[in-house]
Parts: sequence; structure tokens; C-alpha cells
Amino acid sequence: MLKILIISVFASMNALALNPGDLAPDFSLVNQDGKQVKLSDFKNKIVVLEWFNYGCPFVKKHYGSNNMQATQMAYKNNEYVSWLSIVSSAPGKQGSFENAKEAKAKMKELGSNADHLLLDTDGKVGQAYGAKTTPHMYVIGLDGKVAYVGAMDSVSSSDPADIKEAKNYVLSAVSKLLLKESPNPSKTKPYGCSVKY
Repeated sequence: MLKILIISVFASMNALALNPGDLAPDFSLVNQDGKQVKLSDFKNKIVVLEWFNYGCPFVKKHYGSNNMQATQMAYKNNEYVSWLSIVSSAPGKQGSFENAKEAKAKMKELGSNADHLLLDTDGKVGQAYGAKTTPHMYVIGLDGKVAYVGAMDSVSSSDPADIKEAKNYVLSAVSKLLLKESPNPSKTKPYGCSVKY
């Protein structure tokens, strides 16, 4: 009986996870300026979603080395690409923000080049996407469908020294989409800290 229960729970968790080709669920969240931002605001754009927790060593790897900021900056001036960082940490848990002002200060401190840092305080957006780790990356194509989901890169460690050996899956996915090609790979296993729902 317990085995059946565990299998059914695991299956239901997997059912929530989005896969390449799935329509990206719309959402509305408050950003670092206290304004509501909807995914549908970015219709006809490639959108990168980055699950973020500033306290996570894996996130620190990418921000401390400037890898995440450089990846964000690569398409910062491209009118067809937007980057949304999302915090799904519950209030009081690691990586959470008390308010938008605190989120904005953290963006400045880290030198984030994301277009928005969005506060998913009840975790509903993270759960709708099946976000499991920080970082957990999603790239949404011009058609509004998930084109890539998974890890930031190909080396699943918290050591910044490994970045130079890694393939940046997000840069690759966005580049392919701009060429009207399909990302390859389109799905990888995310790594990092668990999202603190």
C-alpha cells in the first residue's frame, strides 16, 4: 500500500512538471518596483524564466562568477528576448524577500541584468511550472510554448571553476530560437537547492 502511495505521489509531482512543447501557464506577479507583471505582457517574445534564491550555493556560483549576469546581458538589448527571475521562497524561508524594495536592493547588489525579479510568495507559479531547484531554467518560445526546461548548464556543481568547462544551455536555447530552430537539448535535469516552498 505504501509503495503504491509513493508511486502515485511521484507520478502526480511529475504530472505538474512542464515539458518542451507545453503551453507556458500565464501568471501575474509583483516585481521589484511593486508593479504587477504578467507573462502575457511578453507575447511574441522569447522569455527566460530563472528560479532564484540568493542564499543557495548553486545560485551564488552563477552570480558570484558573473555567469548569470553575463548570460542575462547577452540578449539584454534584443527586443525579442526578456528575462524574468522568480522567487518562490515562502515568507521567512531562505531566499525570500519581505517586500519589493528589498528585492530591488538585492538585484542591485548582485548586478542582476534580469528585466524583472518577481515575487511568488505563495509558490503557486513555481508549482504550476514544476520548478524544483534554484536555479531552474525555462525558455519560452515566440509561440508561448516551453522550448527548453532544466539546468543552467551542463556541469551540476556549486564550484564556479566548473563554469568554463560547461555548456550554457540557456544561451544555446535562446540562440537556437532566434534562428527559428529547436533547442538541443530541449530538456535537462535541473540542479541546485530545492525551491523553498
